[in-house]
Amino acid sequence: MDDKFLKPYNPQETEDKIYKLWEEGGFFNPDNNKTDSKETFSITLPPPNVTGTLHMGHAAMLAIEDILVRYNRMKGKKTLWVPGTDHAAIATQSKVEEILYKKEKKTRHDLGREEFLDRVNKFARESHDTIITQIKKIGASVDWTREAFTLDDERNFAVRTAFKKMYDDGLIYRGKRIVNWDPKMQSNVSDDEVERKEEKSPFYYLQYGPFEIGTARPETKFGDKYVVMHPDDDRYKEYKHGQKIDLEWINGPITATVLKDEAVDIEFGTGVMTITPWHDATDFEIAQRHNLDTEQIIDFKGKLLPIAKEFEGIHIKKARPMIVEKLKEKGLVTRIDEDYTLNLATNYRGGGVLEPQIRDQWFIDVNKKFKLEDSKIDAIKSGEETSLKEIMKKTVESGQIEIIPKRFDKTYFHWIDKLRDWNISRQIWYGHRIPVWNKAGETYVGVEAPEGDGWQQDPDTLDTWFSSGLWTFSTLGWPKDTQDMKDFHPTDVIETGADILFFWVARMILMSGYLLGDIPFRKIYLHGMVLDGKGQKMSKTKNNGIDPLDMTEKYGADAARMSLIVGAPPGNDISLSEDKVRAYKNFANKMWNITRFVLSSIDEKNIKERPALSERDEKWMKSLDEITKTISENIEGYRPDFAADEIYHFVWHEFADKYLEEVKPILENGDEDDKQSAQWTLYTILTTCLKLLHPFAPFVTEEIWQHLPEKDSDMLIVAKWPQ
Repeated sequence: MDDKFLKPYNPQETEDKIYKLWEEGGFFNPDNNKTDSKETFSITLPPPNVTGTLHMGHAAMLAIEDILVRYNRMKGKKTLWVPGTDHAAIATQSKVEEILYKKEKKTRHDLGREEFLDRVNKFARESHDTIITQIKKIGASVDWTREAFTLDDERNFAVRTAFKKMYDDGLIYRGKRIVNWDPKMQSNVSDDEVERKEEKSPFYYLQYGPFEIGTARPETKFGDKYVVMHPDDDRYKEYKHGQKIDLEWINGPITATVLKDEAVDIEFGTGVMTITPWHDATDFEIAQRHNLDTEQIIDFKGKLLPIAKEFEGIHIKKARPMIVEKLKEKGLVTRIDEDYTLNLATNYRGGGVLEPQIRDQWFIDVNKKFKLEDSKIDAIKSGEETSLKEIMKKTVESGQIEIIPKRFDKTYFHWIDKLRDWNISRQIWYGHRIPVWNKAGETYVGVEAPEGDGWQQDPDTLDTWFSSGLWTFSTLGWPKDTQDMKDFHPTDVIETGADILFFWVARMILMSGYLLGDIPFRKIYLHGMVLDGKGQKMSKTKNNGIDPLDMTEKYGADAARMSLIVGAPPGNDISLSEDKVRAYKNFANKMWNITRFVLSSIDEKNIKERPALSERDEKWMKSLDEITKTISENIEGYRPDFAADEIYHFVWHEFADKYLEEVKPILENGDEDDKQSAQWTLYTILTTCLKLLHPFAPFVTEEIWQHLPEKDSDMLIVAKWPQ
């Protein structure tokens, strides 16, 4: 027996060495794979944001994907896992602006665009390096030779190519529409980036002529000159559409116009409302339908404009109680609900409270029809007219793309049905600059800048999700016709958090469908959130977070991975405590100790060829076949949680607790034939278990494999999966 096994297993001494062995051996690169199989398997890593470090949710994602990749590689498929990071424009710029102000009391405007972007790029590089170290520590077998960044030159070229094609086809347009404006960041954000936070706030009932209306935001009401009710509401049948009503309002007498519109909820409040077309999305749509005037009440810094008269220049938060006081003095406040719960719209990236504003911005039209000339989408024929919304819907509806777990289908379709045109321009400096140039009323859109003097490029940048929407194919070389595109696209699966099903996953389906006429992946595997041991969300304020790097350094990556997989079905949240990680460190030790026993109990000449097996050992080989089949089926069926649990129980409770105890007397006192049968079976179960366990616990299994006397491959990472 190798002296190595005389000492306890030490992941701290092992894991970096093993990862270096894999990396330097080129085992992650499918171009080095000597397989005869024509089958391929590919995944693109959801790119972590370069805003800091990885958390336990990222570690769970890496563990699940690595299981799928290692399994398919061992099955002999040409397997590619593309790594990369995301520039995450809003989040990264916010972080750097926060640091800049905290340390130097400066804003980005004090530095200027060029110097500020230098600072952001430096921060992103440092964060990137930390993230790459963490990915390696978890044991992710990604192909580093193909690493990508959403803001690198190749992806930038892909983004500009996509933008130009969409613009030329009339899918990208510039227009005035209502957007989610963040006064804190001075940029708008997409509908998907709106995070609703419940907040207790007074709800005011106001007298508007003969009507009682309700609002949580009296500061928006200065321009309200339309009163809207449902056409079927019998309470207001005496009022006619277009009727004029004179009434007293905040700053004096006004003439209001009655509108009948089905957007009004008869059951909510009094069933009648005034509208603020400039500062509410629903009101804006009503105004568009009826061709109404729109008037800005609040400026882009959150302060009231001249229409508010004596409140001009005051921030809305400060002005609200002052406005309510004036309304009370005029007898226009009928009642106040002090216990109202308001769903406050905030920017989930920067945390700023959002203010709807009408702005001239760039949008993608999700409903416009176009011809998909070369369609590989089952539900859409080549040359058939379709829309981006239909592509997103039909690829999943037809089953060509499967969401795991299936219960998320309903959520996905509900979101698609409500989808508005996608606002893609951002008023920030970090990110892909919009490839549009203007000069003397002329507009140029191109992949490269126009020649000649006087051209001014649009100062806005693109929504981060535009570039990450291209991720599955821009990472494979698109728009060039590369071998990687031929071999590995569509990818087999995208594995990500359920929380970005709409942010990102749907955008990839949209982009791939439009630009390639194809799906980006065949399956969508959604994992849940990693919660603390009490089932609470991990957060800095609660001080209940678990750092994946701390866990891998303390207990080893294998223990961290197993703790994140077992008991974590797709789509479900998982509770994680340090005790659970520690328990799987004990499992790695158990595997090590089993190996020590096996190697000390065998004669090498008895394990080279299969002997005639005893009835006992035939039964155990049958059990080994069954567990191999079960684990294979569970991985193929995207249930790595079941597969990990099965191999754990087989190793500990079947192999160690039963078989080893059964054969100990035989190994000591049995006849030669029985000993040979037991030794061969013992060694075969060990090597098979190492293969079955490798996708889940790659480090300890590879380390053991390196010290085995007889094996079918020098490296376990490319050993053949048991049949």
